[in-house]
This record gives sequence, C-alpha cells and structure tokens, in this order.
Amino acid sequence: MAKVVSVVAGVLTHGGKILIGQRKRNDWHGLKWEFPGGKIEPGEEPEQALARELREELGIEAIVGGLLQRYQFQYNERPPVELVFYSITQFSGVPVNYEFEQILWEEAHRLPDYDFLDGDREFIAWLARHFS
Repeated sequence: MAKVVSVVAGVLTHGGKILIGQRKRNDWHGLKWEFPGGKIEPGEEPEQALARELREELGIEAIVGGLLQRYQFQYNERPPVELVFYSITQFSGVPVNYEFEQILWEEAHRLPDYDFLDGDREFIAWLARHFS
C-alpha cells in the first residue's frame, strides 16, 4: 500500500474574501486553482508546516487557526493525499505572490466557478455552504 502524503492548506480570510492561488502553467496540474500550503515535512506538526508554507509562498506570518476539514483523495496512480484545511484569520504582512501564476481574493460563494484541483472540490463545496 502506498504511503499517504499529508498536505496542509490555509484558508486566508480578509474583508469577507478568501485568498486563492493559481498554479504556474508549467507545474503539475498547471493553471488549476488551490489554497496556499504544501506538504508536511518530517518532524513538523501540521500547523508548523502551514505557517512555513505561507511564509515561503506569500511572505506572511500567519497564526494558524482551527481545523476546517480533513480527508483523503487520490489522483490516478499517485499515492493517496491527506488534505488538511485550516482557517487563517490573523496574519501580519501583505500577501505577495512568490509561488503562483497569480493570487486573488474571492468571495466563498464564487469559488465553485474556478477550476480548482480535483482534490479541493469536496472542500470547495463545503466552504461555499458554510463560509459567511
């Protein structure tokens, strides 16, 4: 059985909108939308990994809030991925795009209109129903 890869993602909120990023066109699943975050490194707690990823990808210092959702997803022949989504309502600095094709702030009810990664679609549907 393949080892599960754990990935953390932050749902950054500001002014009633959520920050999303579009993968670079030459990346795996290029131009798909996602939430900022990444893989948990050995020895890291999920919250530590997310704070590090947000620092690397957006140049912000974030306070990782509550767990929103956690589930597994599998892309074709790849190992299963555990997706862990956290709320980020407090951060210092202004998000700067260091890793994406583009970033933008969007209203939760509009997120289903974007071409998100397949693994994020379950969460997007949940978020569109529960975020106000």
